[in-house]
Amino acid sequence: MAKGATDKAKVEQAAVPAAGPFSAFERMVAWRYLRSRRKEAFISVIAGFSFVGIMLGVATLIIVMAVMNGFRTELISRILGINGHMIIQPIDQPLTDYAQLSQRFSAVPGVSMALPLVEGQTLASGRQGAGSGALVRGVRTEDIEKLKEVSGNIRSGDLTGFATGDGVLVGSRLAASLGLGAGDQITLISPEGDVTPMGVTPRVKSYRISGVFEIGMSEYDATIIYMPLSEAQAYFNADGLVQSIELFLTNPESVDDMRPLVEEAAGRQVHITDWRQRNQTFFSALQVERNVMFMILTLIVLVAALNIISGLIMLVKDKGRDIAILRTMGASSSAVMRIFFMTGAAIGIVGTFAGVALGVIVCLNIESIRQFFSWVSGTILFDPELYFLSQLPAEMSFGETFSVVMMALVLSFLATIFPAWRASRLDPVQALRYE
Repeated sequence: MAKGATDKAKVEQAAVPAAGPFSAFERMVAWRYLRSRRKEAFISVIAGFSFVGIMLGVATLIIVMAVMNGFRTELISRILGINGHMIIQPIDQPLTDYAQLSQRFSAVPGVSMALPLVEGQTLASGRQGAGSGALVRGVRTEDIEKLKEVSGNIRSGDLTGFATGDGVLVGSRLAASLGLGAGDQITLISPEGDVTPMGVTPRVKSYRISGVFEIGMSEYDATIIYMPLSEAQAYFNADGLVQSIELFLTNPESVDDMRPLVEEAAGRQVHITDWRQRNQTFFSALQVERNVMFMILTLIVLVAALNIISGLIMLVKDKGRDIAILRTMGASSSAVMRIFFMTGAAIGIVGTFAGVALGVIVCLNIESIRQFFSWVSGTILFDPELYFLSQLPAEMSFGETFSVVMMALVLSFLATIFPAWRASRLDPVQALRYE
């Protein structure tokens, strides 16, 4: 009698292997449920759509975030390449001692260059067109050579005429719109002209174009003219003084730490603004757009996760008889729950990492893809006139990519919990009653 009971226990023990969580037995059953069969084709189609949805959602999130990061980085590099990170303006008296102040600012640790500046709005005219508004920036020759965004991007001409004081540097788009090139004459008209008995008359003067530069940001290439500082002072009635001194820092993000050092070096009352304050509206709009795009594209991953729920629920209903047999053979409810959890989680995990791979491939070849679609459609995608940059940038961030992966995995895991719980609560007696 005792021997018969012992043999029966051995048979029951062999029916379902005793194993811990996520054992080889549970993984085997989950893998069998993932494989498609002829009568389960519809369930496999839903699982396939869930996989594709998660893959495309993750890839789209990575691509969009990378493009927006690259867009912001390129804009900042262009903006900060020709504009100072800190702008010093006078309060008590004009900046007639700009040469001495520039030397003191340059000696401050963390300041790479101090640039005295005279600015003014003018109307520029050339061979063709009715003229165009332009921003004239008067700088010293040694400073223009340090502005690598300008001096390192001379498309035609050179800095020789600028250095001798009888030439100006003009943006490429402005020169093209006026039909001018290096060596031609450009006429500038300033409303702040000469005072005569008949009132103030506009000042009109022609300059030879020493060189044509192209920064790569259309707004700057279409509006900026660089002029020797002494000539700009004479042209804008600012003899012996400058309007501001722009400081370029080795680390643009350290403006808050540099502010007290710069105030101490000034030795007088000055008003200090930084690049973040001057471009606050612009970069705030970019940040808002980036956050909204992230939330909208997250819905793609959420919809794909909901497809996992529907697919698993249908799988549970289809596998009711199998679940009942497993339970009668000794499988616990937690083991059944883990089996269906692994079935759904596998779709989310594989879809997520496939999306990461697709997103990385697209980001690495984003400009080639843009050119291909431009060629196919016969139109200009990402027009520089609208988006400021001449090519589509993409800069992947490890932190953001990791966040996207974790978000997709968490949504996928959460989506599998309810169907897996339903499977674990299935009553074997009810499931086998009509079999």
